Amino acid sequence: MFEVLNSCGGARRGRLFLNRGQVETPVFMPVGTLGSVKTLVPEDLNQFGAEIMLSNTYHLFLRPGMDVIKHFKGLHNFINWQKPILTDSGGFQIFSLSKQRKITREGAHFKSHLDGQPFLFTPELAVEIQETLGSDIHMVLDECQPYPISYKESLKSLELTSHWAERSRKAKKNKNLMQFGIVQGSTYPDLRRKSMDALIPLDFEGYSIGGLSVGEPKPLMREMTKLCCEFLPKHKPRYLMGVGTPLDLIESVALGVDMFDCVMPTRNGRNGCLFTSKGKVSIKNSKYRYDETPLDENCSCYTCKNFSKAYLRHLFKCGELTALRLFSLHNISFYLNFMKKIRASIENGSFRDLLTEEQGLWAKK
Repeated sequence: MFEVLNSCGGARRGRLFLNRGQVETPVFMPVGTLGSVKTLVPEDLNQFGAEIMLSNTYHLFLRPGMDVIKHFKGLHNFINWQKPILTDSGGFQIFSLSKQRKITREGAHFKSHLDGQPFLFTPELAVEIQETLGSDIHMVLDECQPYPISYKESLKSLELTSHWAERSRKAKKNKNLMQFGIVQGSTYPDLRRKSMDALIPLDFEGYSIGGLSVGEPKPLMREMTKLCCEFLPKHKPRYLMGVGTPLDLIESVALGVDMFDCVMPTRNGRNGCLFTSKGKVSIKNSKYRYDETPLDENCSCYTCKNFSKAYLRHLFKCGELTALRLFSLHNISFYLNFMKKIRASIENGSFRDLLTEEQGLWAKK
């Protein structure tokens, strides 16, 4: 169940009730592809106040495999994370295996990137795997569309995704778990509407906006996001997949998005790019060599409370693994606190002011 508690313009402050707990929205979901947010442990996520994490169906299907997951009676027990988990269907990962896959109406034929073993991923199998994982929210199998893509090819792909969505809905057995449909249609407004026309009658528990953040210009991404949020049911959660920067998050919230995920906090952190209340910091910069100040004076995470920029730069330049953990700790903390600030601003009616402030900060970075 999902309820909207407050709104400010298009921005929504909501609450999502899931099998393993409730989630306050708008929410950013840390990405734990293999059942682990890189360099972090569940205790870290709990300290940050994370209420949900994301894992990957394709990768978990290959490793550790469903026999192991069944032995542990679900992914939650296996990774010792008892709060909600969202899993994607593996569609994007299969899409990325362009030279090792073949898409048919039946499903996605692909070869494992690990050992070349052939598999057939059908909509029904994707549902079965995710129900075995015990995913509180799981995605239907879709064909992720690249950018650019021709209108004809986008339409063909969209019709296949719609067919798979119908099969996925029929395959769902566990009523305690939510299933989200995925809107496709690239950057063609009429195809986006066609996709939603096919998905809405299936009455999914929520809807994902897919096929964005794949290389299209940001104005087009915003335009398609706005269109989808205006068209999708008001009483269902909206999830913009794979997005993104702090500016992406707050501008998409303004359009009506409730849920986000992205590898950016951890991936950028591992490359020395850190997000702070004053903008981005590239810690490898020589100007931080003697800097005694914390990374972010407005942050209370372990990294900022205990170490100087100079020391963090030293760790990164030396290739110390400790740097990767400290940077991930900070960036994930920053993202979750950023969403907390957004939620509070919607509640007290100051969201427009916060939006203007953050646009001024991040638009120039």
